[in-house]
Amino acid sequence: MSYWSTTPPRRAHILVIDDNIEELQLLLGALRGAGHRISLAFDALQGYRRVTALQPDLVLLDVRMGTTDGFTTCRLLKADSATARIPVIFLTSSSAVDERITGLREGAVDYILKPFDPAEVLARVAVHLALASSSTHAQQCMAQAESVLENARADNADRVIAQATERLVLSDLANVPALPELAARVGTHEKRLTRAFREQTGRTVYEFVREMRLAEAQRLLSSSALNMEEVAHAVGFSGAANFSTAFRERFGLTPSSYRNARAARPMPAQSA
Repeated sequence: MSYWSTTPPRRAHILVIDDNIEELQLLLGALRGAGHRISLAFDALQGYRRVTALQPDLVLLDVRMGTTDGFTTCRLLKADSATARIPVIFLTSSSAVDERITGLREGAVDYILKPFDPAEVLARVAVHLALASSSTHAQQCMAQAESVLENARADNADRVIAQATERLVLSDLANVPALPELAARVGTHEKRLTRAFREQTGRTVYEFVREMRLAEAQRLLSSSALNMEEVAHAVGFSGAANFSTAFRERFGLTPSSYRNARAARPMPAQSA
């Protein structure tokens, strides 16, 4: 449907607020004939209460209705977040410019003078329903875009937290802080660090620390003369026994067997 189409996107619910409904029978018949559902209110405050309860798609509102005028109703509707989006069209017999300006300043989208041609009212109603529908769709799109942007920001913040944690862990594998202190040192709290790290890396902080310690242990066993106790302490294990158990669980052989296997491998042939 074109943005400027005057065909309402769906059957609309219109609330008519007027203290002299009898003179509107022709208009009401035309609105119903166009497929709209009509609700009625007979004074300004009753109209406000019915709008808040029924949440119509559009309001046709008389200006002069006894002690409380239509301006008051419009003002209340626009001040209420639950009804502020609903377009209000004033119907009035007054042609005074200052009155029309007042109505528009209170938030009405249009002003139609009595007596009016029902066809003109139908056309204006259709235009404002289409505009309201487009505005609602635009607001939904904006809300979705803001949600995507907010998620992207959150994801980026989580990525920074995870990367900072990795760097902090790798900077001193022998002295990795406990999780609460680790979280504080990367600018967050324990719960968020746990969630962010898992979502960004697919593993827990504990799993990452253990994997990095064992990888560094492999390197030391292959390239240094440190004994098992020294390797264990260098990578943050409390003792050789704990280190040996963890190493065997991860790689299927003890640290000593791994070192011996590496030492037994033939050296690559040197080029002539």
